[in-house]
Amino acid sequence: QVQLVESGGGLVQAGGSLRLSCAASGRTLSNLVITWFPQAPGKEREFVAAIYWSGGNRYADSVKGRFAISRDFAKNTVSLQMNSLKPEDTAVYYCAARRNIATMTAGDYDNWGQGTQVTVSS
Repeated sequence: QVQLVESGGGLVQAGGSLRLSCAASGRTLSNLVITWFPQAPGKEREFVAAIYWSGGNRYADSVKGRFAISRDFAKNTVSLQMNSLKPEDTAVYYCAARRNIATMTAGDYDNWGQGTQVTVSS
């Protein structure tokens, strides 16, 4: 089992930036994939970015060139740098974890954080 804690959400104007963090802990973090799923009001959780603990990442087309995902081994943390934010990026951002393979389907993940609110004003 992996425990995840998100932080870094907040209110920002359109065009601004935020950096989210997801701290992971558990018996072992090897072969772990960490993925970010924002959930806007009334919508399903939607894939935006994933990173393998060993390196390598994936992005949704909607965030390519704006968002960057990275990991810090020393802190067991994955970060999501969000630039050029748009009002449609407003959502609760959840990080999720699973072993070995990154997928874009929220139902494939069995470890979730509590979420952090991101609000982008126009």
